[in-house]
Amino acid sequence: MRADVDHLPSVQQGELDRVKQTLMGEFAEATARANQPWKKNGRILKIILFGSYARDDWVDEPENGYQSDYDLLIIVSHPDLTDIADYWYVAEDKILRDTAIARPVNIIVHTLEEVNQALSRGEYFWVDIARDGIVLYELPGSALATPKPLTAADAYEMTSAYFSDWLSKIDTALEGAAFYLSKGHNKDAAFTLHQATERAYICFLLVRTLYFPRSHNIKFLRSLAEDSEPRLIEAWPRATRIDRRRFELLKRAYVEARYSASYEIGSDDLVALSQSVRALRDGVEIVSCERIEMLRADAGL
Repeated sequence: MRADVDHLPSVQQGELDRVKQTLMGEFAEATARANQPWKKNGRILKIILFGSYARDDWVDEPENGYQSDYDLLIIVSHPDLTDIADYWYVAEDKILRDTAIARPVNIIVHTLEEVNQALSRGEYFWVDIARDGIVLYELPGSALATPKPLTAADAYEMTSAYFSDWLSKIDTALEGAAFYLSKGHNKDAAFTLHQATERAYICFLLVRTLYFPRSHNIKFLRSLAEDSEPRLIEAWPRATRIDRRRFELLKRAYVEARYSASYEIGSDDLVALSQSVRALRDGVEIVSCERIEMLRADAGL
């Protein structure tokens, strides 16, 4: 695994270093306040850059509404240290508000045991990280396991089951959103459209990578999915301010549509969002079926 980002422009190199320092600094503060020995002695074992900035196929076109995110895997010394709310929320918020970091940043946090178990199962997401990832920080003695290949037959069986299960969940959420919209229950419609979107990305990620992060942030899920399959970009118009505002309304709906009295969304916005979510659903079905058929053929089934 590489340990340099020399392929990136100096601006991106500087941003990544700033992100790394913020993550490590805020984690040190969070663990220093703890009483339990395992928390107080908690460690970041690795920080790994993965995705487009590691592969060198990133896009930086903010004027067109598309900009690749920095995707970071943080490997920690204890399972409880993976809790975003307890250990990483402050750092994420600080990075988001840092004007010196111009690109979005996504993090996933796992233990070394979790990562190495996934590698031993040959899960594509982790195998890709082990192959393409770039180590930004690491402690000695935290080596990744050697990936073991997953047979095409096993992959076909797993992805087929994931696809069948999650596609039906997408359709259920879309039916619910249409019902709520027809009754004028706009907040319920927005939340349920969020769920349909989240399920669509989970479906795709499981079929393509056998993994999805523990996150309800559909912008993060969208970034991971589109990084793997650019055809999914077409579901979400980005060219105009209203397009971007609508996606942000949908992203906020997971919490605010349920709990905030000030959250408002109009019927026109919901109709437009419904069209995008249905386009996403159909796109996920197409690319997932292609993937499953390829695995079936590779397995000789």
